[in-house]
Amino acid sequence: MTAMTDKIIKRVRGKGRGWVFTPKDFLDLGTRASVDMALTRLLNSGSIRRIGRGLYDYPMMHDKLGLLTPDADMIVQAVAVQSGDKVITSGAQAANRLGISTQVPAKSSYATSGASRSKKVAGRTITLKRSRAPILDDASPQANAVLQVLAHLGKINVDSDIIRSLASRLDARDVKALQKARPQMAGWMSDAVLKIEIASNG
Repeated sequence: MTAMTDKIIKRVRGKGRGWVFTPKDFLDLGTRASVDMALTRLLNSGSIRRIGRGLYDYPMMHDKLGLLTPDADMIVQAVAVQSGDKVITSGAQAANRLGISTQVPAKSSYATSGASRSKKVAGRTITLKRSRAPILDDASPQANAVLQVLAHLGKINVDSDIIRSLASRLDARDVKALQKARPQMAGWMSDAVLKIEIASNG
């Protein structure tokens, strides 16, 4: 095993089974050509699996089922690394996870700063839709989820109960990050964030 291959497999194992990755995840270790060569060696040895163009995983194993399909969230994070776009849980999924809606979306869909598209990876269809809300770099997944819920519900459906419910799910740091990002938002969404801030302060 070459030094590069050794470094890559150590990182892969450190992330744990189920991790989905791209060559870009290893460019701090050397040139793209050396990374690609090492990944090919690991692929040929059965240490990793190719699940799509430029996408690999360290597959999870099941005693009876064998190699398992990677988690959709893991796939989409790797797709984000690959494309350079920001990607986050869609508004419908975020509303369910935050307890705003009891509806469970039938398909995995995500909001992206890039173009809307669908991608088939490892038998899963990942739907990416251009976000109507800003996706913030300096905010937590929870704060970004709140923005996606607002965009999903739309202006007319964001009432005082929704405002209070969203405010209860944010800490002071989240509220500060949202407040700072208000100039990036549509006017009504900026106003909603202001109301969330007031509600969170009691």
